[in-house]
Amino acid sequence: MNNSDTDTKYFRAKERVEAIKAFYNKVFKYIVAIVITGSINYYLNEWSNPWFLWVVLGVSIATAVKAIKLFGYDVLMGRNWEQRKIDEFMKEEETKKRWE
Repeated sequence: MNNSDTDTKYFRAKERVEAIKAFYNKVFKYIVAIVITGSINYYLNEWSNPWFLWVVLGVSIATAVKAIKLFGYDVLMGRNWEQRKIDEFMKEEETKKRWE
């Protein structure tokens, strides 16, 4: 393995670590926002109308989508879908050239 491959892998790993760190920072901020929103809801109407649960629902969906993208679990297309499709199209082009 040459030096540029090692550097490339290092930079990709570093970018991924930074992305994970940013994700956890956002999760912490979301938790703070939910606590503040829940506190405001309690102060205004003492849970008679728990509207802050809509905020919880929205933040939960957004966090789940970000986690799926970040950690690489794609429900619809699989983990390496893009690379598999690229390989498939390259093989198709190769077989077309053989038959021409």
